[in-house]
Amino acid sequence: MTVSPHETPVDPPGITEPAAPATLPASGKPVAGLTGSAEGTEGTELAESACSLVLHTTDNGVAWITLNRPGVLNAITPDHRERLISLLDQDSADPGVRAVVITATGKGFCAGADLRAASTAPAERVPGDVARTIRRGAQRLISAVLDCEKPVIAAVNGTAAGLGAHLALACDLVLAADSARFIEVFVRRGLVPDGGGAYLLPRLVGPQRAKELLFFGDALTAVEAERLGLVNRVVPETELAATARSWAARLATGPTRTLALTKQLVNASLDGDRAAAFAAEAAAQEINMTTADAIEGVASFAQRRSPAFRGR
Repeated sequence: MTVSPHETPVDPPGITEPAAPATLPASGKPVAGLTGSAEGTEGTELAESACSLVLHTTDNGVAWITLNRPGVLNAITPDHRERLISLLDQDSADPGVRAVVITATGKGFCAGADLRAASTAPAERVPGDVARTIRRGAQRLISAVLDCEKPVIAAVNGTAAGLGAHLALACDLVLAADSARFIEVFVRRGLVPDGGGAYLLPRLVGPQRAKELLFFGDALTAVEAERLGLVNRVVPETELAATARSWAARLATGPTRTLALTKQLVNASLDGDRAAAFAAEAAAQEINMTTADAIEGVASFAQRRSPAFRGR
């Protein structure tokens, strides 16, 4: 395997492939493949391959995106990354989707970027190639999670390393099986973190803790990650799917536009000053009060009944 200095190397340990995805919903409507057309047989085969290796179903307003390459700890190729971005964009715009869960099959959540499907790096690199690759690749994936207008839950079933860890940490809520591990592998290969790692970690754990994780590259257990604030809750591995389904169901019956605006406020709050945050809050309130769910929420309070939110 050729490792390029702008991607996360993958060193997957041996694992046992399950017969079927353990974290998929019991029922759901399969969603068609990649957005856009593929020309010729080769393009069709690539699209079909990406569809089978990144599964997508909808179940009662919840979209489940499942990485399905357990033999390599669900390492992400460029094709799989593009499908993830496409699915997140699609779910963000779909009024029938009100919450998203990202999870995986097998013993690993995601080992990072897999370069075995990529071409060998050129003998002479053109200045700007690395930055361009990062902007168009890993950063677009993390931005698709952060910018998704629906709440996104990560159900981390195993090892989340490099870009895989950042994919999980970019989600709004993180559930982890007690067998999960989080690893900032970049420093082990002499690489600078990509996929927004140096942006996400200080906002989650503070600059000192972030530097400790990034400088040493030590593996964190799920319990340690929860203690640091990287994970919302750790559950037994056998309870991960049920817990993710329960949390997603609660979100899917909530006021969807309110949640979207709240997500935007929280994500932007650490990037600006108080005046900007207060102005954004006021604007969000103005927008939200025109939604049917906000009107229903106020009416239900006055009528002393439970609200019936419809995501509008």
